[in-house]
Amino acid sequence: MSFAKKIKILLSVLALSTLAACQTAEKVNTIEQPTVSEFSRDAAQHKITKKSGTIEKNPRDDKKFRVCADPLNPPYSSKKLDGFENKIAALFAQQLGQEVEYYWFPQRIGFVRNTLKSTIGDTAQFKCDVIMGVPAGFDFTATTQAYYHSSYVLLIAKGRGWDNITIPEQLRSLPLAKQNSLKIAMFDRGPGTAWLQKSGLLEQGVPYQTMTGDKENNTAMMIGKELQAGNIDMVILWGPMAGYLMTQHPDTYKSLPMKSSVNMKFDYSMAMGVRYPDKQRKALLNDLIAKNQQEINKILESYHVPLLAIPAKKERKDDD
Repeated sequence: MSFAKKIKILLSVLALSTLAACQTAEKVNTIEQPTVSEFSRDAAQHKITKKSGTIEKNPRDDKKFRVCADPLNPPYSSKKLDGFENKIAALFAQQLGQEVEYYWFPQRIGFVRNTLKSTIGDTAQFKCDVIMGVPAGFDFTATTQAYYHSSYVLLIAKGRGWDNITIPEQLRSLPLAKQNSLKIAMFDRGPGTAWLQKSGLLEQGVPYQTMTGDKENNTAMMIGKELQAGNIDMVILWGPMAGYLMTQHPDTYKSLPMKSSVNMKFDYSMAMGVRYPDKQRKALLNDLIAKNQQEINKILESYHVPLLAIPAKKERKDDD
């Protein structure tokens, strides 16, 4: 790949919003930003509901806990129900005496529009009611309080000459010959590529796309195969995805945390997303998160998700 092409990718990365930079390559990096018309439509829908005098149904009275999810997106969700979001959804549904029902849709551009905000045919029934993982403060949905905070990590394959690396910054000061042998994944979006550019390592980047359109592999699965094949030796990857790879191949990788700085953020809080008018459901989910935070942490830890303390943050007030 030419240097000019790599620069083009880099400029695309740097042009992304702060939110896009945080959005977990393939997990929520692919959820698009709302348009003004979509905000207006949500607001109009809420006003119509109020004007008609109808009462919003209490989500506790539902028989189903309806989740919008990707059918193949480890470690988050899958049709096998083996993702950590599947486990948390099952925990909540059990406590509510409900049955989990999924509306499956690939988490690509258009995910929110085609799931959470989409109705079944000409009916008023939405296809699903909650997205189990979105960035805290995400604009396209109302968001619950954060239920975990994680960070990108530098994931290094062991036994390939890089075992002496103990902090990511060491890559910047390697002898030139050693640097030239470096094979590190470089995504078309996310903070990892910006860090490579700042570290003078853009030429060593092996380019990958976060939205491949591959129905058989998500980003974590694809990068895992590339690491196993020796096409790359390391990758700057969102913590939950790195944890998934370490679970799949124990004692194969070492994980080094990427530390945020004033101009480069690597750690983010994750929450759950609901429709803006659905305030009762948001309150219910907040109650469930608070009640089950220790159990949620146990689930996340079992998936080797690197957990950081959830920072206190002033909650954004949803528009009426």
